[in-house]
Amino acid sequence: MPVSTYSLRISDAEHAERCERLREHLQQEGLSGVVLFDQSYILYYTGFAFIPTERPMAWVMSAAGEKGMFVPRLEVEHAQANALVDRVEHYPEYPGNPHPMAVLKRLLDDMGVQGRIGADDDGYPWILGYRGPSLSELTGAAVQTVRPFVEDQMMIKSPAELRLIEESCKWGHLAHMLLQRYTAVGRTETEVSQRASDEATRAMLDTIGPIYRAQATWGSGGGAFAGYRGQIGRNAAIPHALANNITFQPGDVLVTGAAATVWGYNSELERTMIIGQPSDEQRKFFNHMLALQEIAFEAMRPGVRCCDVDRAVRTYYEQHDLLPYWKHHTGHAIGLRYHEGPFLDTGDETVLQPGMVFTVEPGLYVPEIGGFRHSDTVRVTEDGIELMTYYPRDLDSLTLPA
Repeated sequence: MPVSTYSLRISDAEHAERCERLREHLQQEGLSGVVLFDQSYILYYTGFAFIPTERPMAWVMSAAGEKGMFVPRLEVEHAQANALVDRVEHYPEYPGNPHPMAVLKRLLDDMGVQGRIGADDDGYPWILGYRGPSLSELTGAAVQTVRPFVEDQMMIKSPAELRLIEESCKWGHLAHMLLQRYTAVGRTETEVSQRASDEATRAMLDTIGPIYRAQATWGSGGGAFAGYRGQIGRNAAIPHALANNITFQPGDVLVTGAAATVWGYNSELERTMIIGQPSDEQRKFFNHMLALQEIAFEAMRPGVRCCDVDRAVRTYYEQHDLLPYWKHHTGHAIGLRYHEGPFLDTGDETVLQPGMVFTVEPGLYVPEIGGFRHSDTVRVTEDGIELMTYYPRDLDSLTLPA
């Protein structure tokens, strides 16, 4: 009996199965084919990761199952080597004359994708200065969105996807450990973040070896990362601050972030740390933050709606007069994108199902003190949840010497 080889990548067979499920949806909806422009969707179905620019790119699949890529000339060899498709068609350059979308029109006609077409968008998005005709103008076809189906398909992670997210958690954990080790009064967030991220990335590459692929379509382009994103001292009260080379001071509240991209998949690990012995106020808000996260953990199980998880958390805010320090929902799904749907929010009635993966990150933001937020990556199981991140959460473990 042949011995199976453990692999950290999504197999060609799994990509094919994903495409088949989408093809069945096309047939059920009476669509002649589908056109996808979103880079995460294209990676999901074809394994092809690329940097989206003003040059339009698309993946096309007919209802019969033929698959093609539409790319600019500079992406031809890239797509031929990495996209699981039957054909690659290209245009010379954008904006070009004729417009590149004329080539897409010929590809659709040749593949029989006409009449009623499924798409994630009615044309290439207007990014980085792109301008061009909509898909419906280009083809004269009726364009029907397939985004809900694609998003629903991506919500439930396969065993292979879960393995990749677990691998991401492992290296995010190492990067965060190094970040905490190197953070000290007088150092800057830039030097500490760079050192921790570089060392964690080198360790990851030494361990996984040359088979490692980031397939990242955002951020630094791959590897492990840990940093503060400017959430230091009073700036920690700004949930999405930006790194500013801030120097650490005694008494600072620090909100961290650590992650690693592996074969396109992401995780999220965030912790609140304090330099020096915490004040009574810092300890109070830290403990409230822990309680909020625990409430979310307890509420999450199959069959529960996302909105009800967020409502349980919001109730704690209300009961403890903490709403002035509330700024965002409880969490979001994560996978090929750093933020995915569904969302742990009062406006999202999606029912939790086994295989979904979320960040759980309720926060408190106190203007004169700082921010308090842990984020853990969790997966929904058959009878509850399992924490995929495992970094210490208690205050003693996260108090740094002054």
